[in-house]
Amino acid sequence: MRFCELQEKEIINIADGKCIGMARDLDLDVQNGCIIALIVPGPGKWLGCICREYEICIPWCKVVKVGPDIILVDVDEKEARHKIRK
Repeated sequence: MRFCELQEKEIINIADGKCIGMARDLDLDVQNGCIIALIVPGPGKWLGCICREYEICIPWCKVVKVGPDIILVDVDEKEARHKIRK
């Protein structure tokens, strides 16, 4: 699977059934060639797309299933939030 295919899938949290969003980036371990986390942008403050305060980093170990249309994860969204450095 290519990253562009992964970006097209919605990420659903099975803990609460909420749609977290779509992966926009990956955190990679370049020494081992492994995916560490999926990175999903948080909601924007203005019009839902401008000035994001945080992003959601979902550890790869929390990915339950990658399906044809969605990615199921089991994560506490509040713990997965990371403040965006400016």
